[in-house]
Amino acid sequence: MTSRIPGFYRLGVEERRRKVAEIASLSDGEVRVLEEMGCLGELADRMIENVISVHELPLGIATNFIINGVERLIPMAIEEPSVVAAASNAAKLARPTGGFTARADEQVMIGQVQLIGVPSPHWAAMRILEHKEEVLDLANEQDPVLVKVGGGARDLEVRVLESPIGPMVVVHLLVDVRDAMGANAVNTMAEAVAPRLEQITGGRALLRILSNLAVHRLARAWVRYAADVVGEEVVQGVHAAWAFAYADPFRAATHNKGIMNGIDAVAIATGNDWRAIEAGAHAYAALKGYRPLTTWEIDGNGDLVGTIELPIQVGVIGGATKTHPKAAIARKILGVSGARELAEVMAAVGLAQNFAALRALATEGIQKGHMKLHARNIAIMAGARGPEIDLVVREMLNIGKVRVDIAREILGKIRKSK
Repeated sequence: MTSRIPGFYRLGVEERRRKVAEIASLSDGEVRVLEEMGCLGELADRMIENVISVHELPLGIATNFIINGVERLIPMAIEEPSVVAAASNAAKLARPTGGFTARADEQVMIGQVQLIGVPSPHWAAMRILEHKEEVLDLANEQDPVLVKVGGGARDLEVRVLESPIGPMVVVHLLVDVRDAMGANAVNTMAEAVAPRLEQITGGRALLRILSNLAVHRLARAWVRYAADVVGEEVVQGVHAAWAFAYADPFRAATHNKGIMNGIDAVAIATGNDWRAIEAGAHAYAALKGYRPLTTWEIDGNGDLVGTIELPIQVGVIGGATKTHPKAAIARKILGVSGARELAEVMAAVGLAQNFAALRALATEGIQKGHMKLHARNIAIMAGARGPEIDLVVREMLNIGKVRVDIAREILGKIRKSK
């Protein structure tokens, strides 16, 4: 067996699939599964390289959300059980106090240009700022369409950094990307201004790339959970659970992972780059030592109040947001018209997801509710089909053992009794 397949990228989807099937000894049944191309069909082969099939995720709808006074159905693409149900329940409990309020900054992304070998770094930094308007004009020449719709390069930031190879000058090109995520526009501008920056500084431009730590593109949301709705135990428990995450990065990592369960699921459903959002969120959490992205406090009335703040770099134009047919449908279900509005929705979903997780952890424990939903996956893995699934799930939960071997044993008894 070898992974070296000359000309693999030149083959059609079916030929690639056949090659992989031969090398990996796939059965006819396994090949038939790969032949299912879903709604993408031939489009998949134009989206990425070396396509052999389409890998789909369940698309669920979180209900009960009120965000900025607007009722929302939230499409979420995710494989993990309980996430959609938890978000829906958290949103339901927030309804008596008006739901979630959210705000997002302008859609400004950072393009970085790294300059090395600069003779006088601090002097060079001042020189760059003296030529700011010239550099911005040069950047904006690269994307007249973006400028026409109100976007474009807005400002420059210049830093001198000490590094293992000596001092370097780093220029931040701040670009308003409007309703796009903006990576292509920002990268094009960064590459275009690099030669002029070399002339100004006498250094050499090396990296010219956007930063996913989008500190000028923050989204925030806040919510109040009334003590007489969620109960005093939940108010105190969530507050204490958040304090644990604030004090301990080991806990904060999982705390923030739960937040991203919701945000990533909406990003995937709408065709956005969830990896960019993840990178920005965790970098932002680590700016002053790794911290939770949310806060939970108890106000003067004894109610639980929560906030979230993080970079959310999303678009409603460009990339898979337009090419993936289900992404367009998901946006229609969601009812958002622009990137800022989408970022606000995602921040609210992340806050709801966090409340749901902390509430479960601080009361009955995370496994009780999660295992009810996880048991369905176990039953299916064991071979249960149709009505058998619920029967196997019920019996596993009754005996308190949710494992594949137990599910197979129960399934065998069910089938023998027929």
